[in-house]
Amino acid sequence: MARKTSFPARIGADVVGVLVFLACVFPVYWMVSRSFLPRNRIKGEHPEVVPTHGTLDNYRRVFADGSFTDALVTSLTVTLLTVTVALLFAFLAAVAVSRFRFRGRRTFILALLVIQMIPAEALFISQYKMLDGMSLLNSVVGLTLVYVASVLPFTVWTLRGFVAGVPRELEEAAMMDGCSRTQAFFKVTLPLLAPGLVATGVFGFIQAWNEFTLAVVVMTDPSKETLPVWLVAFTDSRSRGVDWGAIMASSTLITIPVILFFLVVQRRMVSGITAGAVKG
Repeated sequence: MARKTSFPARIGADVVGVLVFLACVFPVYWMVSRSFLPRNRIKGEHPEVVPTHGTLDNYRRVFADGSFTDALVTSLTVTLLTVTVALLFAFLAAVAVSRFRFRGRRTFILALLVIQMIPAEALFISQYKMLDGMSLLNSVVGLTLVYVASVLPFTVWTLRGFVAGVPRELEEAAMMDGCSRTQAFFKVTLPLLAPGLVATGVFGFIQAWNEFTLAVVVMTDPSKETLPVWLVAFTDSRSRGVDWGAIMASSTLITIPVILFFLVVQRRMVSGITAGAVKG
């Protein structure tokens, strides 16, 4: 009887999983498929679920003036710098709050939570004045600074959990074998933190890559725009209305770096490296 009741439940769970998967994938499929359709066939009365006789005209319009390449370089530079700097400082802070006891430790951890609750829009004026005073407006360094500040609290909080999850006994065992505390940490603990570093790195990459509002405030020069800002400007610059074909094509191109980044790091992200690290 138990098997008969569990089988329909398992089938139902599989069906729900497939439906959720289709609901998540269909918008992506629709975006990519519309990017190959002529403008007059994208918003027809009878939408083409399976498009035929596609064209590359939408992609040609995206690359027509060269501004897409400039925005791509800016976004890649800012995003990679943000991920690198945020992981470095977050890693050091996570180790400090997880491995050491010092005055103000709880206050620091509480401050991380409070900072994440502050709406980003509430900080725009102060961030703008700060960057303007340092002559960092319309610069990669200035935008990277505000991105790092927005990503850092969550990154520190997440890495803190990973560091705390690595048993201290591993470092103590390495020290008994002749390693110093620093050598034990870098040779034993740091490799076990790879999934945490990758997970927080993916979060920082996606947040910096897709961020729009801060980039609008900081990068007012059209030649220094990031891809999300460029996409809106590209739409507004067309006097004949919204060019949905070019928007779908550029959106498809914007997603490619994120997919490639995830494919590179996904094995580290999903593997449980710490499983079985402590042996009897």
